[in-house]
Amino acid sequence: MDESEDVPKDFIKLKSEKLSVDEVSELVVSPYCGAVSLFIGTTRNNFEGKKVIHLEYEAYTSMAETEIKKICSDVRQKWPSVKHIAVHHRLGVVPITEASVIIAVSSPHRAESLEAVTYCINTLKASVPIWKKEIYEDKYSWKENKECFWTNSEK
Repeated sequence: MDESEDVPKDFIKLKSEKLSVDEVSELVVSPYCGAVSLFIGTTRNNFEGKKVIHLEYEAYTSMAETEIKKICSDVRQKWPSVKHIAVHHRLGVVPITEASVIIAVSSPHRAESLEAVTYCINTLKASVPIWKKEIYEDKYSWKENKECFWTNSEK
């Protein structure tokens, strides 16, 4: 395969079905890359001493996809050797231990893919309109991302 046939691609998906680590990681594999880095964000069973039953995510889907495309573009500016990027985020109910977000990045060497994955998750949490509701045993709470720029502007 000629490298021109393996053009860089971005795979962005927001869906209510269970996310697959294998599916996401396979999307970014390239014969020209020696590294695939992954971030998997999962639902944990506790938050600040409260028992979490599950999470629920909502999104302004079209805007979220646009913002994720911007993040991918930024990654390509900062790390030109990055080949493929996949960002899959789950919407709706996410049970304990299941993935709510999976990000995968391939590059020729590990440093670029690791840095790019870190940048992707941090920027996603700060700028993409996806909201998380934590469901506890006796109540619920909408959670604001501490990284999110629009929630910190009036504090």
